Amino acid sequence: MSFSSILTLFGTMFVLAIIPSPSVFAVVARAVASGFIHGAITSIGIVVGDFIFILLAIVGLWTIAETAGGVFFVVKYAGAAYLIYLGISTWLSKPSHTQDIGDLKEVSWLSNFMCGLLITLSDPKAVLFYAGFLPAYLDLSSISGPETGIVLLSAAVAVGSAKLIYAYLADKARLLFSRGWVQTAMNILAGSVMIGTGIFLAITV
Repeated sequence: MSFSSILTLFGTMFVLAIIPSPSVFAVVARAVASGFIHGAITSIGIVVGDFIFILLAIVGLWTIAETAGGVFFVVKYAGAAYLIYLGISTWLSKPSHTQDIGDLKEVSWLSNFMCGLLITLSDPKAVLFYAGFLPAYLDLSSISGPETGIVLLSAAVAVGSAKLIYAYLADKARLLFSRGWVQTAMNILAGSVMIGTGIFLAITV
């Protein structure tokens, strides 16, 4: 891979990752509800999901998206249900009047990670996208180990940084407020976004 093709690959991935999508909404909702770290962990789950699809595309197993439809069906609805569950939990959480806003109701890091991972894996079309997208930058039939590493690193930095920007901005907006009723409103907003994202995942083909 030439340096120019690496930059183009990185730029394309970043632009696609920064476009508002269910994954962006989930990152924002988690950052608003529990802070930057939780949004960042959700972003890591998203990146790992992209890694899985990229590797499937590179090793020529992209047809799994067509032949294993039942698996993706289960993952899709599991992800949707999990998002709705997190949304309801956040929506019903009570603000603390004795703690700083930084101590709002939190879920575990694993929950945030699985949220991001399931959102990515719920879209089997993503592996088909990578199978068609990557050949524009390298020959998948003769890709080397270092080139695979470059693609994964580009995805990690491009997709990860795009999602982290959203997590950072959402966290900064959250920290502007400290009153109890504002915290309640923020929880309702974050929960509603997660519920809406879950419903969107469930009804889309």
